[in-house]
Amino acid sequence: MSDSSVNKVERNDAVLILDVLSAIEKDSRVTQRSLSSQLGIALGLANAVMKRCVRKGLVKIASAPINRYSYYLTPSGLAEKSRLTVEYLRFSFDLFRDARRQYGELFATLPPGGDARVALYGASELAEAALLSARERGIEIVGLIDPTFGASTFVGLRVVSNLAALGVRFDAIAICDMRDPLTAYETAVTYVANYRDPSVRVLAPQLLRLGRRAAERDSKGAA
Repeated sequence: MSDSSVNKVERNDAVLILDVLSAIEKDSRVTQRSLSSQLGIALGLANAVMKRCVRKGLVKIASAPINRYSYYLTPSGLAEKSRLTVEYLRFSFDLFRDARRQYGELFATLPPGGDARVALYGASELAEAALLSARERGIEIVGLIDPTFGASTFVGLRVVSNLAALGVRFDAIAICDMRDPLTAYETAVTYVANYRDPSVRVLAPQLLRLGRRAAERDSKGAA
């Protein structure tokens, strides 16, 4: 495993622990099943992370009525939560800064003069970074596509479930999906090929590592 892969695993692990500690601090009666639902992870993983936090002395278990348990953060748990929060915020700031720069570089390749119109794909922090970069360059963002987003707007943009529902002309689609960027990219490419002017471009920042994701998926399919 490369150093960057190790760092990514460690970062994901830290965010998961931070989420668990935050959930316990908010509600001491939280269950492993509710943790699984809140965090969108498997029940077995929620159980494993909880046990790990207890083993490390971050969380204390106390008996409660009706065969239930209450969880409390220990002083060490509170200190670790504070440390992980600072680490997460620093990572988020670095990610946002890099994303803003990379979207700026992509938008700089579009026709100048303020005539370019871009659709964003994926409601995430990346969409916020892309929106700021577009505004700096006088590029119009015509809307945001996200099949799973539950609201009709995001950072002031209209949200629709698919590209066809936008109903307006656009010159490029910028991928901002952080959950499954490869699927988002392939969906956009297919849409452009089948339904739109082939001159419409699909843009994706390097930080999404689409080439590596595609290679990993193909290797799993061949296994």
